[in-house]
This record gives sequence, C-alpha cells and structure tokens, in this order.
Amino acid sequence: MASQEAAPSGIDMSVPSVARVYDFMLGGKDNFAVDRAVAEHALRITPDGPEAAQANRAFLRRVVRFLAADQGIDQFLDLGSGLPTQGNVHQVATQHNAQSRVVYVDNDPIVLAHGRALLADAGTTTVLQADIRSPEAILDHPETRRFLDFSRPVGLLLFGILHHLRDDEDPKSVARRLIDALPSGSYVAISHFRDPGERDPEASRKAREVERIFNESLGTGRWRTDEEILSYVEGLEVLEPGLVPFAEWRPEPGETAPSQSDTYHTFVGLVAYKP
Repeated sequence: MASQEAAPSGIDMSVPSVARVYDFMLGGKDNFAVDRAVAEHALRITPDGPEAAQANRAFLRRVVRFLAADQGIDQFLDLGSGLPTQGNVHQVATQHNAQSRVVYVDNDPIVLAHGRALLADAGTTTVLQADIRSPEAILDHPETRRFLDFSRPVGLLLFGILHHLRDDEDPKSVARRLIDALPSGSYVAISHFRDPGERDPEASRKAREVERIFNESLGTGRWRTDEEILSYVEGLEVLEPGLVPFAEWRPEPGETAPSQSDTYHTFVGLVAYKP
C-alpha cells in the first residue's frame, strides 16, 4: 500500500522518478507506487520493458569489462548511474584492477542516499548528486577531481541519460562538453532510446506512444533517430559493431540472444574512442 511506504528525508513519494521507474523495471525494491504506475502504463504498450532494462545492464557490464580488461581503462565517470543494483561499474572494473576508480553521478537524491550507504567502505568509489545539464559542475567537482586523473584515459558512461534531455536542452552540446574534457585515449559509451522510423513502422509507433507516456508522467524521455544519437560522438571513432541493439554489442560466447521484439529495436548502444 502506498500509505505504508516510507522514504528517506527529502524524497517526495508523490512525484515519479526516472531512477526509481528503472529500478522497478530491473526488479528492484527502491520504488514507490507512483513509479510503478508509470512503469505499468508503459508496459501495457511494450510488455518486454523489463527485458530491455536487463539488456541495458548486461550491455553496461560488457562495456566495462571490455574497457577494463582489454583497453586498460581504470577510471570511470558514470553519469545517470541510477540506483545501486548487481553488476555495478565498480564491481565489474575491480575484478580486473582492484584500484579502479569510479565516480557515480545522478540527480536523484535517493540515489545519493542508497549509493553512499552501499559504498561507505569503498575507498576508490564515490557518488555525487549533480545534473548532467551542468557538465562543468560535474567535471570540476572536488570529488570528481579527487578520484579521477584527467591526464590519463577515462571511460565516460552515458547509459540511459541523454534521452532524458529535451531537444531544447541540447543533449549534443552536453555530450560535447563532457567529451572535450576527456584526454586522448578515452572511451565514451552510450545507451539510448531509439525511434527506428520507417525501417520499422510498428516499433516506431510504439516508441512514440511510450514517449508520450513518459513525458506526461515523468516530464522526460526522447526516442531519437540513429543520426541524432551518432551526432553525440562526432569526431570520435565508433567501435564495431556500431550503434546496435544492446544484445548485438559484442555478446559473450554462448550468450543467449533475446527475441527481437519491437522493444529490442528501440533500445540501442555504442562505444566510441577518442583518438
């Protein structure tokens, strides 16, 4: 019952949160009735939303493993990190280098509360409450500068965050300002809602309908074209296999491919290298 729910001080349980809706999709427990109502409304149109959320997390883990194990990246800036779940960036990265350093950033105060509790004893990881719309405030934050050395390559993780910036908030400019701050040899990974357009009219129709629900209830959410998503990393080298559905980005040997539903084609990701 919603009346029995309790939240940390300063959390408004009457207003849905992107991070908590995503937590619900992942099967988490850090969400409230208002968040579940938004998720369940969207799931009436795209019932495999939880599978897409899980695929996004699996893509994140593969990317971090690739960067840490194969490319020697030992410091990560994770923007829009969301609520703690299994297989977080620091958990994957430290499997390959115990000294890997991670800065998590989210604008939801409940993420800060839960994240700091989880990471209380982790000397190489921190959590900031900040907004991606002010990238310089994140880059210049004392904690960011204490944990990350910008004279060496960084893994910038933009998972499920740029599609929550409206067009008038200029997500391309936000991404560019973050990328410009990275040294050569850095990597950028992005996951994003995609509108496949005329290539898949039915998936496109459903994407637009879920976009409407998200904007009416959360005030955010944009399903963009391939061209719009790729514009975030102009000037960088997009690694193979390019911008693809999550499951198609370098799957692990023996990994079972999910069914190719409409939702499968509307959640995509890429990794790019800064020469």
